[in-house]
Amino acid sequence: MTIVESNTKSLVEKDRENVWHHISAYNEKNPPKIWESGEGAWITDHEGNRYLDGMSGLWAVNVGYGREELARAAYEQMKKMPYVSMTQSHEPAILLAEKLNEMLGDEYKIFYSNSGSDANEVAFKLARQYHQQNGEASRYKFISRYRAYHGNSMGALAATGQALRKYKYEPLAPGFLHVAPPDNYRRPEGQSIEEYNILRAQEFEEKIIWEQKETIAGIIMEPIITGGGILVPHPVYLEKVQEICNRHGVLLIIDEVICGFGRTGKAFGHQHFNLRPDIITMAKGLTSAYLPLSVTAIRKDIYEKFDTGEENSHFRHVNTFGGNPAACAVALKNIEIMENENLFDRSAELGERLQKELAILKDHPFVGDIRGLGFLLGIEIVEDKETRQPAKDERIAKIIGDCKANGLIVGRNGDTVAGFNNIIALSPPLSCTDDDLDFIIKVLKTVFAEIARTEG
Repeated sequence: MTIVESNTKSLVEKDRENVWHHISAYNEKNPPKIWESGEGAWITDHEGNRYLDGMSGLWAVNVGYGREELARAAYEQMKKMPYVSMTQSHEPAILLAEKLNEMLGDEYKIFYSNSGSDANEVAFKLARQYHQQNGEASRYKFISRYRAYHGNSMGALAATGQALRKYKYEPLAPGFLHVAPPDNYRRPEGQSIEEYNILRAQEFEEKIIWEQKETIAGIIMEPIITGGGILVPHPVYLEKVQEICNRHGVLLIIDEVICGFGRTGKAFGHQHFNLRPDIITMAKGLTSAYLPLSVTAIRKDIYEKFDTGEENSHFRHVNTFGGNPAACAVALKNIEIMENENLFDRSAELGERLQKELAILKDHPFVGDIRGLGFLLGIEIVEDKETRQPAKDERIAKIIGDCKANGLIVGRNGDTVAGFNNIIALSPPLSCTDDDLDFIIKVLKTVFAEIARTEG
């Protein structure tokens, strides 16, 4: 046994004894991968095996691994000033807020936290307090969509429309309602995509009316439902939802935690549509996951309602690590890299080619649909193309396992809604080279061809 093999065995044993892995079965049979290093789109495990990370970690490492300039930005800031509570301020936080407003093309106040869950919790608290101080104290409910994910804390999880993520943790925070998502693949026969999306959007208005509009504080949605199955709406859908919000005095909260920072081919996912959100949440690609940081961006006219002069009219929320100076410095450098390397346009280019090359898979006996926007792709796996019956878990696991055996890490919409965890997800680093993309395409074609040969 080599030193590396001995080391690995020791680490696996220590891991099994001491570490509780996220969203994993109790005492899982297969030991976890112990990742050691990364470079570009590639990650290497403790035994020296290399894989292309087709999920950017958890939809997050947008500029790729091994970016020394990001590590240097954190190092220099930590030497200078490692910590500041955001009850005060520091230069990287100020410059980052200015930069985000430039990217958004609007005027927002920037509130810093650590994660997407944190950012959405801030959005809910802000919205409720805003309505109270705007003379509408009865507005406290939020409407989200089934299959959407908004976080794992008790409010963000209540907004989440994934029953399996909530099961055994309820009751959660009260006041969260849900409507059906725009699943174009499963729309009723005879309806155009546009007609179907208009009807789905109108469900928000129906819910507002049935629940009494004076009780509705906000609607929260991703531009594209990502973790719930890569559900891409027709543009009319989001624009209709914006109209409904404006008509009923409901705040529109756009969750850009995954869709933001180039993932969809623009700086932010909502910029593909004619939207002006009241509140925007972001995380993940903000720092390309090199350090934890999230943002809740609040339109300035909403912010002004927190200046009533009355006792307790200020926003009484604090986060120990939110807006950490090193994290803000990394975010600034990360955005600089994205702009210098034109990664937003690159994302659109890579995604367009990926969809074009994989279009052949639509003829595969187990592929029901292929969809995406930018460098974000979902492949819906079915047992029967006629009935659109979702594929069984064993089939999804085999595809993922075969991709991994060929050196490609892909994801799935796991633990979402029973019976609908059947979408293979791809969200590779935006910094992928042409050779990286060729590798992704080759592996997927090889894996699906073999499945068709043996099981189709």
